[in-house]
Amino acid sequence: MADLVERVEQVFGTGGVLEALVPEYLPRSGQQDMARAVAQALQDKEVLVVEAGTGVGKTYAYLVPALLSGGRVLLSTATKALQDQLFARDIPALLAPLQVPVRLALLKGRSSYLCLHRLGVARHHGLLQAPGDLRLLGRVEVWASATEKGDVADVPGLEESAQMLSLVTSTRENCTASQCPRFAECFVYRARREAMSADVVVINHHLFFADAHVRESGVAELLPTVNAVIFDEAHRLNDIGVQFLGRQWSTGQLLALGRDVVFAGLQWARGLADWQLLVEQMEMATVDLQAVCPEAGMAAGRLPWQDEVPSGIPAGLWQRRLLRVSVSLEALREALGGVVGAHPALMALGERAADLATHLEKAAAPAEGSLVRWIDNGTRLRMVESPMDISEAMRAKVGPNGGMAGTMAWIFTSATLGPGGNFDWFLASTGLQGAKTLRVGSPFDYQQQSALYVPRPFAAPSDPAHSAQLAHLAVEALQILGGRTLILTTTLRAMRLIADGIRNGLPGHLDVTVLTQGERSKRDLMDQFLRREGAACVLVASASFWEGVDIPGQALQLVIIDKIPFAPPDDPLLQARCQSVEAAGGSAFKDVQLPMAAVALQQGVGRLIRRESDRGVLVVCDTRLREKGYGRTLMAALPSMRALAGPEEFEDALRQLTTISTTGPYSLSSL
Repeated sequence: MADLVERVEQVFGTGGVLEALVPEYLPRSGQQDMARAVAQALQDKEVLVVEAGTGVGKTYAYLVPALLSGGRVLLSTATKALQDQLFARDIPALLAPLQVPVRLALLKGRSSYLCLHRLGVARHHGLLQAPGDLRLLGRVEVWASATEKGDVADVPGLEESAQMLSLVTSTRENCTASQCPRFAECFVYRARREAMSADVVVINHHLFFADAHVRESGVAELLPTVNAVIFDEAHRLNDIGVQFLGRQWSTGQLLALGRDVVFAGLQWARGLADWQLLVEQMEMATVDLQAVCPEAGMAAGRLPWQDEVPSGIPAGLWQRRLLRVSVSLEALREALGGVVGAHPALMALGERAADLATHLEKAAAPAEGSLVRWIDNGTRLRMVESPMDISEAMRAKVGPNGGMAGTMAWIFTSATLGPGGNFDWFLASTGLQGAKTLRVGSPFDYQQQSALYVPRPFAAPSDPAHSAQLAHLAVEALQILGGRTLILTTTLRAMRLIADGIRNGLPGHLDVTVLTQGERSKRDLMDQFLRREGAACVLVASASFWEGVDIPGQALQLVIIDKIPFAPPDDPLLQARCQSVEAAGGSAFKDVQLPMAAVALQQGVGRLIRRESDRGVLVVCDTRLREKGYGRTLMAALPSMRALAGPEEFEDALRQLTTISTTGPYSLSSL
């Protein structure tokens, strides 16, 4: 690999492979700098952290060196969408021009693959009764007869949130592996076999950390054999990793156990226990446990739980409900214990019941050691006990003491790793202090391509009138722009209020479709927005829409953000991190909360300008950005956009965008 850096420079230079491959390609110094640094890290087996601004072309900047290196490479992303894009589009596009014989594999978590055995069970044993569910099952069966990979994301019309997915996919707990009658055809194990023999394997962060914890999906065995690990969307590593490095269980697992026990008991141990009664008693107790938060007046979200009882829930209520679940689960365990020899599935169910019983036992005691414990209160209760961050786990893998540094390269990249190029927050939370760092700015001319408007005066973010005022501003803007608008909110409640406010405020003559997250799948919402090129569309969304949304061109010209995305102050993990920083003499706000908000804000702002030809306006409806001292830190983290001083300049900018959308790409700099 002595000439890897030189070979990479040739690919990105004038007359290189990329110039012939990519229409209108222009060599970019930032992309070349990143590609050169990645090549050097691969060559010298270093740890490298790279922040590459929007438009740098970071994907090719790490793919080209990785493919030319000749080594085995593990690529990890935060989302399945980017995972699919790398596997199906980006890497194949490079293989032929680079003339490298690379075997490529895609590996996802078990729940992403169809289980042929459970599909048959769902059809023949009456697990689905509703006509809509049966039609969807038929669609899955038709698709299953032709699929080669078994990735359920490819099933037409099957949403990621569909409850039926749990019936036709497997989990670590309910899979019988080699004892399954369809094991020879298993999509999960086929994907793992392909990964073990591939040169480049594309995974996701969830799988990386889940496997590091339970060694269940093949990554742990694959890791020592690779020459490099590359993490894209690395800013998500900490939030994803902590979910898997501790312990978690949910009421959904109890309900799934009951469903599987009824089927297995009636098939292989009929008459040896009253399976339906036993499961019914456990299900009723589980449903009552799920109801404790609403009964205690607790809203959906994370609930601190360091002591025996979660914060805000009456001790007697919690303990009674927990005890009832434990008693009903123990009765089910006892019945399973008497029939485990009848069939391997019954033995697996007994083991699942034992694991859940252990979780219930620990739930009656305080959190262990320095772990942070909380409840995710939603449709199901999810109980989580985790470390504050992934620093210790990553140091064990990457660090000089017992890690793999020096034997392989570790590369971490994202468009956002900290405010103003300061990586301290990212490096501390991931345990990567001492790594080489590089910051490559965006090549976009934001002064020419965009403008920023912070409306003043405006209702404070905590004012109940804030969402209504934002909806009014959006309606006024839509009457000029006609659509092509994305509104990002920090809470689902604000999202719903703003969407309703826009629908109620739009004049009758204005034909604008208001799309709202949750009404359809993310894929369907994006398809509709892109199909109409944003014209006469406004999309109001939260959460996952702040990042990973790529709407280039004139389809999106206005992004409105409701407020600075500070993490909820009552978040148990945030509280623990803040306490730890303050105990060490630091500032919780400056060292934890502000960097997290800056990264989240940068991600949201990054939705606006995606190409050199894009033009658009960003609106942040939070006067703290201009009036508070920390607002300067956040502003410094954002692209240098032209500031709009008031409503007249804002409206003029929208009118100019309307002109742009009909005549061509003009500059916004004349405002």
